[in-house]
Amino acid sequence: MTASGLSMRKLAEKAGVSYEQLKKINQGKTQSTNAEDALRLAAALGVSLESFMAGEFQGQPTIAIAGKVGAGAQVPVFDAYPKGGGPQVECPPGLSPNGIVAVEVEGDSMEPVYSDGDLLFYSRNGHDSVPSDIIGHRCVCEDEDGMGWVKQVKAGDEPGLFHLISLNPGANNIWNVRLKWAARVQLHWPADLAKKT
Repeated sequence: MTASGLSMRKLAEKAGVSYEQLKKINQGKTQSTNAEDALRLAAALGVSLESFMAGEFQGQPTIAIAGKVGAGAQVPVFDAYPKGGGPQVECPPGLSPNGIVAVEVEGDSMEPVYSDGDLLFYSRNGHDSVPSDIIGHRCVCEDEDGMGWVKQVKAGDEPGLFHLISLNPGANNIWNVRLKWAARVQLHWPADLAKKT
């Protein structure tokens, strides 16, 4: 908690673990927790499980990879891992790990800007919202059928509908689709720069 600057309750919320269990550990009433909770706490603190177990919290912060997002490929909802589970990637310099999620691009519809295997970082503040300031920008989004995409988002022909535009001239666009949510891409990391942990 000292390393993260978070209260016990905030840390429990961020990690998705029981506040009562965390409280017992902190008070010395129990010396152990299950491996799943330890993994969730490590991910919430942005350190590897090994560093967490060794009590080393000042390592290179990491960001969870939520799954894959389609760039031409149809990818079902990409929140594929339980909160705090799944692979991690070292936090890119200059980007805060707090509230940031990464997804891996699958497909080539966003070439030459985003390639298959690249990582995209975004912050999903409004869990189920499509903010007006995303229009015209490259975004990670989920459509009403639960498919995850990376596309340039444009206003559709009617309120509540959006066009998902591919950058690759040979790829298809998606017209007049309803979105559950959309978030602007904050940072793009080519696949060869990503250091997965």
